[in-house]
Amino acid sequence: MSAPAGLDAVDCSRDKRDGRALTGAQIDWVIRAYVEGAVADEQVAALLMAVYWRGMDRAELSRWTDAVIASGERVELSGLSRPTVDKHSTGGVGDKISLVLAPLVAACGAAVPQLSGRGLGHTGGTLDKLESIAGWRSDLSPDEVRAQLEEIGCVICAAGPDLAPADRKLYALRDVTATVESIPLIAASIMSKKIAEGTRALVLDVKVGSGAFMADRARAAELAATMVSLGRDHGLETVALLTSMDVPLGRSAGNALEVAEAVEVLSGGGPDDVVELTLALATEMLRLAGVDADPAGALRDGSALRVWRDMVAAQGGDPDAPLPRASHVTPVIAPRSGYLTRLEARAVGVAAWRLGAGRARKEDPVSATAGVVWRVRPGEEVRTGDVLLELHTDEPARVGRALGALDGAITVGDEPTPDRPLVIERVD
Repeated sequence: MSAPAGLDAVDCSRDKRDGRALTGAQIDWVIRAYVEGAVADEQVAALLMAVYWRGMDRAELSRWTDAVIASGERVELSGLSRPTVDKHSTGGVGDKISLVLAPLVAACGAAVPQLSGRGLGHTGGTLDKLESIAGWRSDLSPDEVRAQLEEIGCVICAAGPDLAPADRKLYALRDVTATVESIPLIAASIMSKKIAEGTRALVLDVKVGSGAFMADRARAAELAATMVSLGRDHGLETVALLTSMDVPLGRSAGNALEVAEAVEVLSGGGPDDVVELTLALATEMLRLAGVDADPAGALRDGSALRVWRDMVAAQGGDPDAPLPRASHVTPVIAPRSGYLTRLEARAVGVAAWRLGAGRARKEDPVSATAGVVWRVRPGEEVRTGDVLLELHTDEPARVGRALGALDGAITVGDEPTPDRPLVIERVD
């Protein structure tokens, strides 16, 4: 496509480089032209770098998000008998919350259309975890999504190729041009897909700490506020919670391992921190959806577990099938008695990745069985020789590199560490 009079990719980059706001016409044209192949990667790379350094004001960011949404189709969820609400996490280590949260909120009376992704690097992906269940499938048609939401109340599936296709091209380019960390571009990437998926309300779980994408609290709070404003500018009621990710969540990181832990929580048990965060997010989701219900009660009485089983079965999975288990387990032993004072989240995530649970590139395969289990959490007492962690894999040759990732990440001291709040701040 030829550029309309007065519009040019070089001018867009120059204007942004020099600190001028892009016009709506510039944004609409450059996003559309890039998707259609009329603007080269190197030209958009220059624009992304200019945005990285200069940022975007609220009007620019809203228009940019509009243009990304307009590059594809929007999911139509009006007419459902339940109010819709979704949740998005910026990613962490051991973060299996979505597996519990979607059926839990559905059991309370809302509809949860969770379009999820795959893991990359040290953070796990929800679809990878669910694919450790025999027969489960992530690719659903829009009609299947609507029918499942109406009948069961929740769906966790992959976003279709027609949902914000501009974002896929832009993200791939950001990934190779050192512009991933731009807060406006992160916000537009996340929110364009959530707005396009058609939900009425959204709760954001923005992770903060060593295992999070945003380790700095101030930047995490800025990202949360940017996404909340962006959602509301598009008629999507949005709230964010800043939550701690210095220590990994729960007791495991890995695909089948995390599914097993999620089922434990849905059965009324599970690690306290996973239960706490799940209930905090469920409470926010139900409030935004206008549903008066007790999510803790839905965990206790088995109704959330029943919805989980129905959701898994509806997507071809067998909720009774045994989950795959690793053939090789290596213990990590406490070198002394005392208290575990440090278990660094990023290191645990990298170790799980190196064992085979994650991928370096989007096209890489992942292992269902690989991962890390920690038998002790910070603050708990240990004795010399106790098992601190277990490294699970089907490829023993991977263990050495996983142990290397944990070097210096585990500390046993003389005094227990004080408890840190899991939910740090609410942004609305």
